[in-house]
Amino acid sequence: MLLDRKRYHQHCYWMGYALELAQQSGEEGDIPVGAVIVDAQQNLISQGNNRKQRDRDPTAHAEILAIRLAAQQLANWHLTDLTLYVTLEPCPMCSGAIIQSRLGTVVYGADDPKTGTLRTVFNLVDSAASNHHPTVIGGILNQQCRQQLQNWFADKR
Repeated sequence: MLLDRKRYHQHCYWMGYALELAQQSGEEGDIPVGAVIVDAQQNLISQGNNRKQRDRDPTAHAEILAIRLAAQQLANWHLTDLTLYVTLEPCPMCSGAIIQSRLGTVVYGADDPKTGTLRTVFNLVDSAASNHHPTVIGGILNQQCRQQLQNWFADKR
């Protein structure tokens, strides 16, 4: 998908915001992944960052937390006109939540060669198992997202 200059800069802005949230996760001992959800007018609706370790909750992924909060904020689980920005390609659980919430667009930073299910390992949103097919844009601020993860894992080893 070709992006015009204005849209590309909007994507970079929100991915930068998600990177800041990811940094917070990393500092708290979780894998640094951040997510934000915005509406068509570029208003922030919700945000989340990985909290699996902190909350001792295997479902506390950044995307899940942001989706839950967006649905609560809007009092509606149909998030059709919203865009999710996330620093790492979503896993199967998060891709399932994206499908179930009917998010309109997903923009992610780095591919996940181990569990990515929007494009890298498997394409869940475009498969026959999906009843909703959001627009997916990958690679926004890819290098920054990938470097943040690599640095965090290098520090942990």
